[in-house]
Amino acid sequence: MRLPLWLKLGWTLWVVAWAPFYWKQYGAQNFLYFCDLGNFFIAIALWTESALLFSWQATGLLLFQTLFTLDLLPALLFGKHFIGGTEFMFDPAVPLFIRLLSLFHVVTPPLLLWAIRRLGYDERGWKYQTLTTWIVAPINYFWRPEHNVNWVRGLFYREQHVVSGPVYLLCYLIAVPLAVYCPTHLILRWWSKRWRES
Repeated sequence: MRLPLWLKLGWTLWVVAWAPFYWKQYGAQNFLYFCDLGNFFIAIALWTESALLFSWQATGLLLFQTLFTLDLLPALLFGKHFIGGTEFMFDPAVPLFIRLLSLFHVVTPPLLLWAIRRLGYDERGWKYQTLTTWIVAPINYFWRPEHNVNWVRGLFYREQHVVSGPVYLLCYLIAVPLAVYCPTHLILRWWSKRWRES
């Protein structure tokens, strides 16, 4: 066993407790956010000790979850959002308990990096994340489009009107893997190789 049992049990119990509250607050579609979907993948990865699953989630989540943290901390300290995306954490209309549950965004990046350091980096991960995006993003586009889950209709939850919706979606499906997943993959491959050699 390369990953501790307490972590496997702790994360699993947390997901079991977290999911019903999020479902009640936001509805089923919320679980198609890559960050929320990632919680289930991470639970499976912990029990299977799968380098592929951790690498898969890391290529999709590390950038955005880190940006979440970088926006949240200054907002807590100075009351200003320098990036954006964590405003809901200070919205009194959202129950405090739900906002506290959302702190998983802060925990996810160090957990993924720690697991990859323990298990190694699987270079297929970014391809699986790309495939996940190609499946999930079109569902987000057509299912309750007013919610703009994963920004499939426009950045920062604002629907864009520069090009037609289908053209934007196609650009999204090409741009996100090339601009986010592939660079993250290259950085993780370099970091993992350097770690093994040190």
